[in-house]
Amino acid sequence: MVFSIMLWAPSWGGMINGLLTLRGGWSRLRTEPILKFMATAITLYGMATFEGPLLSIKSVSGIAHYTDWIVGHVHGGALGWNGFLTFGMIYWLVPRLWKTPIYSEKLMNVHFWLGTVGILLYMTSMWTAGITQGMMWKAVDASGKLVYPDFIETVQRILPLYYIRLVGGLLFLSGAIVMVVNLAKTLARAPKNIPDETASAPALTHPAAKHFHQKLEGWPAIFAVLTFVSILVGTVLELVPTLTAHEYVKITPGHRPYSGLELEGRDLYVREGCYVCHSQMIRPMLGETLRYGKPSTLEDSAFDHPFQWGSKRTGPDLARVGGKYPDLWHYQHMLDPRAITRNSLMPAYSWMGKDKTRFDGIKGKLSAMRSLGIPYTDAEVENAVSDARAQAEAIAQKLVEQGAPAGLADKEIIALIAYLQSLGR
Repeated sequence: MVFSIMLWAPSWGGMINGLLTLRGGWSRLRTEPILKFMATAITLYGMATFEGPLLSIKSVSGIAHYTDWIVGHVHGGALGWNGFLTFGMIYWLVPRLWKTPIYSEKLMNVHFWLGTVGILLYMTSMWTAGITQGMMWKAVDASGKLVYPDFIETVQRILPLYYIRLVGGLLFLSGAIVMVVNLAKTLARAPKNIPDETASAPALTHPAAKHFHQKLEGWPAIFAVLTFVSILVGTVLELVPTLTAHEYVKITPGHRPYSGLELEGRDLYVREGCYVCHSQMIRPMLGETLRYGKPSTLEDSAFDHPFQWGSKRTGPDLARVGGKYPDLWHYQHMLDPRAITRNSLMPAYSWMGKDKTRFDGIKGKLSAMRSLGIPYTDAEVENAVSDARAQAEAIAQKLVEQGAPAGLADKEIIALIAYLQSLGR
């Protein structure tokens, strides 16, 4: 928490500096649209930088992480700070570059209010959705059982808030379209031949340096070195724990790397963006262990490059989904999710039941993983393709016995099933 506040303190300083710059000029906000964009941008920046340390508190993070709260937090900065700041700068620059007044200040005000209302709808809907998700996931009754054991219950509860987010996003986009129209009409009125004033412009002179930071900025070589050192320190602090993590991972007997077919299925999982909605990280919290199983360990991700911990749960965590359902369940779930879970938001992946697995590339993938330290033997690499085909045939045969159609052994869905069934096992 303290370290987080130290990181965010300069951001707060920047926000306060920006707001105090407007001291004595707040009355101009009524008449100058550009100032409205700038002041709102700085305000939303301050809100986002306050939320950062807030989310570093363990109890708050326990509710917010993996939920839509984070989506609202990020978009407050992205749409409010970056978006409005950019809009304000464009509105300031275009009339000066093209030597013509803006076409319509009224349209600038329309853009401002469309964008502001859109951001507020977006942020508040996602904050509400995130708190709702987090509290429902953690809810346990007096008998020690989950109050909402079915994950889909949390999805259904926040669905109306997704529609509010959609409205907010459309309002923000509409404001941007209004800006484009306003700028296009401004450029259409601009003079055809804009004089080049750079040749006759007087040379810029810098006032005498009065403060230390001004002197430092005037010494580019020293400033560059100090900047490099500060970046290097941050880089080392980030990299060292990652590069030494293997020293703290103890691989238990029987914990094996992915087979060739499972590795291929993992790549398909990444290709289709499954990690965007599903996490693979069970936190040591009662609600999560009741729902998903024992907490995740470093060993669980020892053979993952990169890891699939995820950052959002629109669907349940998959860290220990292996063996929880039969192969046929996964087959039907991928082809038609709503046939398995009513009201599911997951899209269907019907093409995976038709497209063929690229078995020829599996050997190269095992070789690449071995170069990263995964303990594949020479025999496993050499026989990767034949072993993958054999495993695929076994899964396809089991599916036929459970009621699936024949001829699936060379289809992508078989590789994905192999990967999913290996998770947590």
